[in-house]
Amino acid sequence: MPVTILAYIASAVVLRPAGDSFEFLLLRRAQSLAGEWCQVVGSIEPGETAWAAALREMEEETGLAPESYYSADICEQFYDHRRDLITMGPVFLAFVAEGAEPRLNEEHSDYRWVGLETAMDMVGFGGQRRVLRWIEAEFLRRTPNRHLRIDLPER
Repeated sequence: MPVTILAYIASAVVLRPAGDSFEFLLLRRAQSLAGEWCQVVGSIEPGETAWAAALREMEEETGLAPESYYSADICEQFYDHRRDLITMGPVFLAFVAEGAEPRLNEEHSDYRWVGLETAMDMVGFGGQRRVLRWIEAEFLRRTPNRHLRIDLPER
């Protein structure tokens, strides 16, 4: 049987202003992948769009709401040998207010706001590092393409 490719997760990289730069929010997982540092990530529910899933997971896991929200125009991908499955997870980017602090749920034991190079050292997977470099190149070093912005409904 051939390997299956499936998109069942979505993630959000959360950034907040820090002077003339930005800090990345990393969460320490308490359950699956316990001890690993990661961005917000979760399952896409039936009938849910990937961007809405990442936004919902961000709110559930951190209590934060974005001031602006983008498709990061990249997917994190990895091979799950237990299920013989290649996962392609779309990534989104959420900019939150300066000084914003998360309120963690039970999925995480700790959080850190860190600069890019520290984030690169803390995350455990090459796919995560590729996503962080992509965000640096396409969102922090240049103005993001306006077509990537996701206008969120009023709450």
